[in-house]
Amino acid sequence: MNEQQRIRLAFERFDAANAEDPNLIEVDGQAAPKELVFSRRLTDWVMALQPDASEALQLASRCQHLCRWQVPRSSQPMGRAGYLKWRAGLKQFHAEKSGEILEALGFDQQTIARVQELNLKKNLKKDAECQTIEDALCLVFLQYQFDDLIADTESEKMIRIVKKTWAKMSEQGQQAAMKLDYSPLAMQMLEQSVLPS
Repeated sequence: MNEQQRIRLAFERFDAANAEDPNLIEVDGQAAPKELVFSRRLTDWVMALQPDASEALQLASRCQHLCRWQVPRSSQPMGRAGYLKWRAGLKQFHAEKSGEILEALGFDQQTIARVQELNLKKNLKKDAECQTIEDALCLVFLQYQFDDLIADTESEKMIRIVKKTWAKMSEQGQQAAMKLDYSPLAMQMLEQSVLPS
């Protein structure tokens, strides 16, 4: 089995796990499992940013939020401290789940460890592949989730969120973000938050 066949098989397993997500979103008029849709969008962005992505980067792009619904936000107290603890726990959960699937498929320990390192987003800003994952996460947010969050979030908080999102991205990620087709409201929010006037 060559590398692309191995990656395809892993994608099938990751997709099968994420297809069990009971949370559905509408895509092109059809209901689809939220994390399945998210993982495919993330992979698309990683490959757009890094067409020659390594095996580990491709695998990590597909399992970054693997089975996320199994660890609901309500599993930790409300407030910033609880949120941060939940996010840290999620990263570990995704890394463990992805490792289990990859090990069952016969991937070597070095590849599994690298995928998990990317799941955990260690060495962000210093690790180019980790930064690609972060850029892709931000781009999925800006392309698909931005308008909904604007509608549900007060303006000052939204400006802080956009500034943090923008700061997480590399210059390549920011350039890709500038090419997205934004709604007038989203464009206004970007102008208020990060774009020079």
